[in-house]
Amino acid sequence: MAASSVLVAHFAHTTTTSSSINLKCLGFSHHFNRRESSFIISTVTLSSTLQRTTRFRCLITCSASDKPPPSPQFSSDAKIRSEVLTPFRSVRMFFYLAFIASASLGGLIATTQLIGALSNPSRAAEVPKILEGLGIDIAAVSVFAFLYSGDNSAKNAQLARLTREENLSNLKLRIDEKKVVPVNAFRGFARLVIVSGPSSFISESFKFSEPFTEGLLDRGVLVVPFATDGELPNFEYDESEEMKELTGKRKRLWQLSPVFSTEWSKWLDEQKKLANVSTESPVYLSLRLDGRVRGSGVGYPPWNAFVAQLPPVKGLWSGLLDGMDGRV
Repeated sequence: MAASSVLVAHFAHTTTTSSSINLKCLGFSHHFNRRESSFIISTVTLSSTLQRTTRFRCLITCSASDKPPPSPQFSSDAKIRSEVLTPFRSVRMFFYLAFIASASLGGLIATTQLIGALSNPSRAAEVPKILEGLGIDIAAVSVFAFLYSGDNSAKNAQLARLTREENLSNLKLRIDEKKVVPVNAFRGFARLVIVSGPSSFISESFKFSEPFTEGLLDRGVLVVPFATDGELPNFEYDESEEMKELTGKRKRLWQLSPVFSTEWSKWLDEQKKLANVSTESPVYLSLRLDGRVRGSGVGYPPWNAFVAQLPPVKGLWSGLLDGMDGRV
């Protein structure tokens, strides 16, 4: 038998629907319509190791693409942090549900009593009292359902924010040519400021930060520049002898660089979308010592505000004011 042969596949049907089917047979893909009565696949070269004609069974796979969108998934770490930040929320929500169930049961009983009173003229005097109780039950259900809905919405929003922060904490940063660490490695001793925008915007931010270099470092601030246009920002350092110490501090302030730019870009785009900010807008995000987002904005980072508002990470106030980085 020759090393190559011809595989003929014949497909016939009687339906007239216009849905499409994807036929895959040994890596050969053919897309066709069911209105075709038949088709022939010919001139398929088989491997030289085949010494005889072999029949192959083709697998026809039909799949639907209209799947419902996946529900939001919150990480276990985010759920634990949410419980730590709001320890009494779950207790409140439990009692809200208990009160809703109790009031609903009372309303059901009051409704049956009202039906009985309305159907019996001798009990007509009881109707106002029954209506009063039914109104109280309905009001209680409405109030506690409103409170539960508010707490549940706040819980989901907090979980979504904490999940985003956990995703941020897993992004990678390069310290030098040999060392790459995740963002969460800086928790407890550094406040990261992410500066995202075109390289020209980052270069201007670099210049504006020069007068505040020492104050920013004393407060544990480290800058993460992320150029959205793919170009390297121009960092000009003064290498003169008298400016050697300041130059070293400025290099330390701006020494970090993002790794895997696609993941960083995806995370930043999600943040901009949630804040209703254009994806092309230059932005900054400042993180607290615990890794949570302290603040963000469009435009240049307020270096002077960071120096004025943030406590030093060393000295008398270190540790005591670690959580006083501002509201999150």
